[in-house]
Amino acid sequence: MDMNVEIFAGIVNNPLTKKALRNLSGSCKTCGDKRIKIAIDYALGYRSDACWKCRAAAKVVKKVIEAGGRAFNVDMNEIREKFRDAYWRKGLASVIKGIAHFGVRKPFVPGAPFQVVWDITYSCNLRCKHCYATAGKPLQDELTTDEALETIDKLDRLGVTIIAFSGGEPLVRRDIFELTRYAAEKGIYVAIATNGTLITEEIAKRMKENGVGYVQISLDGMKETHEAFRGIRGCFDKTVEGIRNAVKTGLFVNVSMTVTRYNYHEVPKVVELCEKLGVNWFMHYNFIPTGRGREIVEADITPEQREELLKWLYEKNYSSNISLLSTAPQFARVALQCQGEIVPTHFYNVNAGERLKELAEFIGGCGAGRFYFAIKANGDIQPCVFFPLKVGNVREDDLEELWLHNHVFEDLRDKDILEGCGSCGYRYVCGGCRARAYNYFGDYTKPDPGCVNNRRWWERISKIEVRA
Repeated sequence: MDMNVEIFAGIVNNPLTKKALRNLSGSCKTCGDKRIKIAIDYALGYRSDACWKCRAAAKVVKKVIEAGGRAFNVDMNEIREKFRDAYWRKGLASVIKGIAHFGVRKPFVPGAPFQVVWDITYSCNLRCKHCYATAGKPLQDELTTDEALETIDKLDRLGVTIIAFSGGEPLVRRDIFELTRYAAEKGIYVAIATNGTLITEEIAKRMKENGVGYVQISLDGMKETHEAFRGIRGCFDKTVEGIRNAVKTGLFVNVSMTVTRYNYHEVPKVVELCEKLGVNWFMHYNFIPTGRGREIVEADITPEQREELLKWLYEKNYSSNISLLSTAPQFARVALQCQGEIVPTHFYNVNAGERLKELAEFIGGCGAGRFYFAIKANGDIQPCVFFPLKVGNVREDDLEELWLHNHVFEDLRDKDILEGCGSCGYRYVCGGCRARAYNYFGDYTKPDPGCVNNRRWWERISKIEVRA
């Protein structure tokens, strides 16, 4: 996975790339697909037939890919192996398309979201205090099965690499495996974000059989703390059992923990439990005062606590048998200040070595409206699930037009316009969490008050009313 990101960065930083790719946009009527996709498949040897125009495009694409590989000492045979999975080739097409449309920017903007987080239903079997979706009962206008399948078609045409089905609790939706299977058949990498209580051995097997490759399971502390936050007695043991079943089935398992003042001291214990359970990742989630979280604003940790936590997570990465990640954009800034060799993100940890800063600026901290967007159960589109600002709806809008030209997304991609964060030397690798700025101040260009460099904004929080 690290090598794929390095190749992406090498392509982005190749000065000849944009000029070479200007004529690769659009579709080929003869070959029946997007020219970029056909050219990549042909160049990498995954396709043996193409019209002369697409074969010519493949020659250009191959030169660009080879240049990206040379930047990180990766030959074409290694590249072919790394991009064997169709979803990685979708990501590569998105990188190339992004250069053609947006140019080489800091941070990088792909031609389509790498990831879409989709709250497929707001029905849920738990009652979490910090739930961004205020989940419990389904909305009356949630997308039907046919509408959801059509939306997957639209996301595929857009070029989305990953769909993460979330909620609510996605496993209570009866057609969930029909949707995951359909997305996987399109060459999209499929993830499910769940509370884990419903993952029996049988459900874990069905997940894997129906195209799910990755499962994120929430665990907000040890037994007493977790159950107090999740609102249902006995849910801790069911969640841990769900984690065991997912690991046993061979799914890629990430345990997520929303860190608050109530469970901050338990992070090492939860990490230790994750190591024993054999999961792949532990991910610290920022607390964001949205949904039911607006009722417990006091739960947020201080900037100093967040800084201490991020430093601990970063250093622990070098001794743990699992990867430790965070949704806090400041994690990359902490990495640079620690002068380590890992670029930490909430997608994955990249072993960067001497290219730490180069890769950090490519990945670029907060990805809301830049690397991903979110879809609500009724089809409304937001910059991310924690960012309750509607920018469109899948029932009504052209998704490619929205991604390329929506003014909110454009603002979120421009780190120079941010108040406070925009003058920081780390703005391209961090830029602060835009959802936190929006939910605290009602303005996504304001500073993220959770950063130690924005201490005075943290002090102002008690004097303002958090956005309703």
